[in-house]
Amino acid sequence: LAKNKAMAFENVLQMNAGKGDSSYANNSVPQKTSILKTRPLLDDTIKDMFSDSFLECLEIADLGCSSGPNTLLVVSNIIDTVYDLCHEKNHKTPEFHASLNDLPQNDFNTIFKSLPAFYEKLRKKKGDKLGPCFISGVPGSFYSRLFPSKSLHLVYSSNSLHWLSQVPEGVEINKGNIYVAKTSPLFVFDAYLKQFQRDFTTFLQTRAEEVKPDGRMVLAFLGRSITDPTSNDCCCLWDPLAKSLHDMVAEGLVEEVDIDSFNLPIYTPCKDEVKAIIQTEGSFSLSRLENFEVNWDVSEGDDDKHFDKNRSGEMVARSIRAVIEPVIACHFGYVIMDRLFARYAKHVAEHLAVERTKHYNIILSLKRNHCLTRAWSSKTGCFVNLI
Repeated sequence: LAKNKAMAFENVLQMNAGKGDSSYANNSVPQKTSILKTRPLLDDTIKDMFSDSFLECLEIADLGCSSGPNTLLVVSNIIDTVYDLCHEKNHKTPEFHASLNDLPQNDFNTIFKSLPAFYEKLRKKKGDKLGPCFISGVPGSFYSRLFPSKSLHLVYSSNSLHWLSQVPEGVEINKGNIYVAKTSPLFVFDAYLKQFQRDFTTFLQTRAEEVKPDGRMVLAFLGRSITDPTSNDCCCLWDPLAKSLHDMVAEGLVEEVDIDSFNLPIYTPCKDEVKAIIQTEGSFSLSRLENFEVNWDVSEGDDDKHFDKNRSGEMVARSIRAVIEPVIACHFGYVIMDRLFARYAKHVAEHLAVERTKHYNIILSLKRNHCLTRAWSSKTGCFVNLI
């Protein structure tokens, strides 16, 4: 049953495709800002990889790549760093093979159409001093195997691992809420935490099969700064959306029973939860764990412009709609989406007028361990890795 639920969810989850007003391509500045903020840690991780030896071909995977202007930004950053490092040490640059992964419903066609221009830009920028670059798409869930054994040197993922493989079991008791809220029963938080523990453990185990010994992962995703699962770091982003849905119940546009049966497949962990899973699973060593914050209403080029609550509310509503609309529309229908997010923009504006809340992000640099022995754990009910 759980497998069927996960497969059904994979068919729903996708960013809004195309280049329209509600598309992810036109509403992904916060995600771009997050990618840019991970750059220093990514650079340090690459430099450490190349500290002792150089590679003939660097195998890269970007998991949860989505589509739009951010998709090739990570690959470009990695190539720039490796190129500069090789130039500094007077060494020939390696060939690059970058695998772009997302769920099968992702807009891969838009990505592929952008590749000729990307290759041409590389040629103009680097000339013949840059080794060949090959980019391919790999559709599938990163909670399952995607690549051959021990084939990857570097795995990157940004703004993706807070997505669960499915809505946790048993959270139907979360009446009136669509995520963990202050009025949620304790069981709801426990269910979300256990689902994240299962999913992140699975992610680490599957990557352990695919990443070479001493290979690296740089992972960034939404989290929270404190242990309280109802902190403003995560929950107050979704409370205005739940409020917007309840507004529509009063107007006869949404059934209350439909809200009661809907919960978001997202979990934003705290650092201690993340570290505990990495340590228990055992395939990777945690080199660095950091955090950064991004304004809800960040705009292109400047996230500190003169504040206008209505403009900021609309900006946040568009960026959230680009990410979450297909999941919500699958449950409530597309007919109400314009009205729903218009209400959401107003509620967010009211919140931001009182508190300029930020997205809290966790970023990790991990190194694949060499020797692992698997043992059965009666506590977890699955095989775990012993170093």
